[in-house]
Amino acid sequence: MFSNIFTFFLLFLSFEAIASTGVPSEFPEIYNTFGYVDNQQNKTDSLTVNKIILSGNKITKSQIIYRELLFHESDKISIASFDQILEQSRKNLLNTSLFNFVTIDSSLIDSNKINIFVSVIERWYIWPMPFFQLSDRNFNVWWETKDFSKADYGLYLNWDNFRGRKESLVLMLRMGYDETYGLSYKIPYINKRKTIGIGISGGFSGNHEIPYKDSTNKQVFLRNKENYVQQNIFSTFNITYRKNIFNMHTFQINYNDYLFADTLLRSNSNFASQKHVQYFTFYYLFKSDHRDLKAYPLKGYYFDLELEKLGFGILEKEKIDIAFMHTSVRKFWQLHNRWYFASGINAKLSTSRNQPYFIERGLGFGNDFVRSYEYYVVPGQNFVILKSNLKFELIPTRVKKINFIPSKKFSMFYYSVYVNLLADAAYIDDDKHLAGNNYLSNTALFGTGIGLDFVTYYDKVFRLEYSINKMGESGFFLHFIAPI
Repeated sequence: MFSNIFTFFLLFLSFEAIASTGVPSEFPEIYNTFGYVDNQQNKTDSLTVNKIILSGNKITKSQIIYRELLFHESDKISIASFDQILEQSRKNLLNTSLFNFVTIDSSLIDSNKINIFVSVIERWYIWPMPFFQLSDRNFNVWWETKDFSKADYGLYLNWDNFRGRKESLVLMLRMGYDETYGLSYKIPYINKRKTIGIGISGGFSGNHEIPYKDSTNKQVFLRNKENYVQQNIFSTFNITYRKNIFNMHTFQINYNDYLFADTLLRSNSNFASQKHVQYFTFYYLFKSDHRDLKAYPLKGYYFDLELEKLGFGILEKEKIDIAFMHTSVRKFWQLHNRWYFASGINAKLSTSRNQPYFIERGLGFGNDFVRSYEYYVVPGQNFVILKSNLKFELIPTRVKKINFIPSKKFSMFYYSVYVNLLADAAYIDDDKHLAGNNYLSNTALFGTGIGLDFVTYYDKVFRLEYSINKMGESGFFLHFIAPI
């Protein structure tokens, strides 16, 4: 199977190389990095960018803003596509998550020359604050027990746009249910053309309680109040390559050093092959993101491909040899005025059906779940998920100002509300489902319902959904990210 994955990977890279070129190579005179601006346009059909004038970027360096624009000074822009290019540039800037508001205006200075004004309202970038969060897979699982012992607390320092260069510095001191002490630093651009970035992170995590098996599609936990049942020393190094606006490649090397309690291995012989496990991981991610707004898209499309190889046989305590492929395809349409439709497919393939429990992830984690099955986990090695939403814009985007707050980073905010109908389906392939009586594996899953989404600034999304699954179970569920 891995050979098939590798073949697909090569074919995909060939396709992406053609797609990112934008136009055939035999016409290099009309192509630039962004694939939009035609510098050979006839003067009567185009406008020449005289100056780009920035305002509001008190912290963000000008070159970070220029990187997201689909034009440069002296470029000629087709009159027919002028509005589209300015609007896409505005969305590109919003999708950096550096700004709450972006406006782009223009002013003619003669018959074919134009000045372009880019105005931004920056976000608050430094969040040094104590935090309190729940450690269950999602809020709805925690709400079943309302167990505050499954809570994390500590100090979280997130410095976005560090030095005004879109760099990210994160310090994590997390205690409580899941302990994590770590540091990460990301630099989006290290070369003059602003196409290559790097990131590094490392830390330690320790857990007094973790799930050690699945039974009847519910996680079963093992707890030790005095000692860790699982410890992990981890580190990562990655390189990103972003040639154009919409496509990005990430190449990453991870190192993990796990130490498990003896009781874990006695409780589940398939939890891990041995008490001490070390391994390297190679991870590759390709993203092609053409959504209008990443936090809550309404139009556009998104595609990603993840390839991950765990274990290379170079460490004494490795005993890991697994590869995964995960992909996600999402499409968003505006049907008519305030009506929208979205659909997405998530899929995963694994090379090994005999995976240790601490590595295997089926349905019920992250965004890989069927709505209405929030309380369940469905173990397995391969799966496919279909998601769909029909939504109506109940309250179109409104901008408000809180007069008593002096800073524009917080006083200017926006919000919108959507009501939607949802329908999801999935199938997961699991070779070991009989061992834990996980009856949802190797069956088709279906869920449908209605929802209300509240969207506001700082990429915040609040979703309240009422859904029902194929067993006739129904309930209200709360989520904090876009549905698709």
